[in-house]
Amino acid sequence: MTSPSAKILEKTWFAYAILVFTTLCWGFNAVFGKLIVGEISPMAIVSIRWFGVAVLLLVFFNKPVRRDWPQLRKHLLFFSIMGIVGYASFNALFYVASHSTSGVNIGILQGSIPIFVFFGAFVAFRTPVTLMQAAGVSLAFLGVVIVASAGDLANLKNLTFNIGDLIMIVACSLYAAYTVGLRNRPQVSAMGMFTVMAGAAFLASLPMVAIEVYSDQFLAPSPKGWVYAGLITLFPSFLAQLSFIHAVKLIGPGRAGVMVNLAPIFASGLSVLILSEPFKLFHGMALVLVLGGILLSERGKPKT
Repeated sequence: MTSPSAKILEKTWFAYAILVFTTLCWGFNAVFGKLIVGEISPMAIVSIRWFGVAVLLLVFFNKPVRRDWPQLRKHLLFFSIMGIVGYASFNALFYVASHSTSGVNIGILQGSIPIFVFFGAFVAFRTPVTLMQAAGVSLAFLGVVIVASAGDLANLKNLTFNIGDLIMIVACSLYAAYTVGLRNRPQVSAMGMFTVMAGAAFLASLPMVAIEVYSDQFLAPSPKGWVYAGLITLFPSFLAQLSFIHAVKLIGPGRAGVMVNLAPIFASGLSVLILSEPFKLFHGMALVLVLGGILLSERGKPKT
């Protein structure tokens, strides 16, 4: 008979295993963002991605959606805004940025999301800030600046930046706003909430596709584009999110959230291995600063 402590240990290790899978999927998203260039236009992939996720959720998780619908309907505007900001808008800028920056840069810059969450939580909720947190955020911010300036801080003086990096930073700020906003989410099931937000993201993507068509920027999926669209829908969008939700249930949001910091590492490594992108000294410095700053900030959280 398995002891209670052994069961807890087994549950914990399983949670960490699926979190590694989750962050690996999110790391692959940076690679997919580069692979789809020339195969499908950015807004088209956003639309296909969230349509596919919404359909999968309705097929496999329609019971919690039906059960929670009266409560979900009351807060439809809130969940729609969350889906538009955190899913549709973030992904749209993510894939646009992929056209003009590297997968390594995208991966590292994703590490800036906790920085924006930190500032957003302070502005919106006056969350207490410790000296260690401030130091950690400063280190992480320095890492983002190093990536945006391509390792040459003289570019700051000349205001010379890669447009793709700047777009990615804006995308990260939107995802951070979504994260901060979820602190006020109504008490409904995670799957019901995820389904409504995915549906809102798909609907929000339709005007984006229309603008792409009108501006003659629309590119219908090639055969490879359809394959990448399917992989993006299934792994970074559907399975990764389900795994993360389950891990949070097992070990809590705090411990699960720290593991998200693996995503920039996976994204950078996979971009080097699969896309043969160069990994320069300034990339390594930036990665250490971003991840080290985030971990320092986590350790410096006010005791509750």
